[in-house]
Amino acid sequence: MSPDDIDSREVEFDAPDARIRGVRVCMPGCDARPGIVLIPDVHGVSPLYRELAARLVREGFVVLVIDLYSREGAPKLADAAAAMRFIATLPDERVLGDLAAAVRFLREDAQVEGKPVGITGFCMGGQYALLAACTDAEIAACVSFYGMVRYREHNALKPRGPLDVAESLAGPYLGIFGAEDALIPNEDVEELRRRLGKANKRFEVISYPGCGHAFLNSTRADAYRPEAAADAFQRATAFFRRELGE
Repeated sequence: MSPDDIDSREVEFDAPDARIRGVRVCMPGCDARPGIVLIPDVHGVSPLYRELAARLVREGFVVLVIDLYSREGAPKLADAAAAMRFIATLPDERVLGDLAAAVRFLREDAQVEGKPVGITGFCMGGQYALLAACTDAEIAACVSFYGMVRYREHNALKPRGPLDVAESLAGPYLGIFGAEDALIPNEDVEELRRRLGKANKRFEVISYPGCGHAFLNSTRADAYRPEAAADAFQRATAFFRRELGE
């Protein structure tokens, strides 16, 4: 199946206070399929996430890649420290409102036709995917790729982190992490397992040995781990097929 078989187009939809942009990716002319909202990393929509969306489409889904920077444009970030400082300035309430609007938009899509909608995200996007799955009952399943789970500080912009709301998770969850991730300590991953287990949630948390942060990012030679990336993506697609249907 060639890239020409995929229909990828820019779309807009209403959030509580703005028009939000995204990239809708689908297989033209197919029967109704489940949907997946995909949240990119802190750098925003890039060719990498368009490619990953196309791969999910080939696995049987309709995908909406959301642009969380529709209002102000993507940030210019020099390094990981700058990225973490920027993430700390994002208002979670606004982001979660945008994600809820994206889920509604996809549920109403002609090729989804009310079928279940899941959510996935990478790095910052993984953090927000899990937060959204714990606060929006419309989300049928969640996969987060190396999303941060603990807030070191709580304030008006960041009132509750993923660990704080884990017991409110509504649907099944697959968490994918790297065991050598300098941004997400293994203790945080274990605490997520503990809290989800204590709350009797349906979940699986996988930590890949020898992998650090962003190990699915094929554009970063320092981080990319092809074997683990292939296995993680296969697990994610199998999870979504099982939980959302085909």
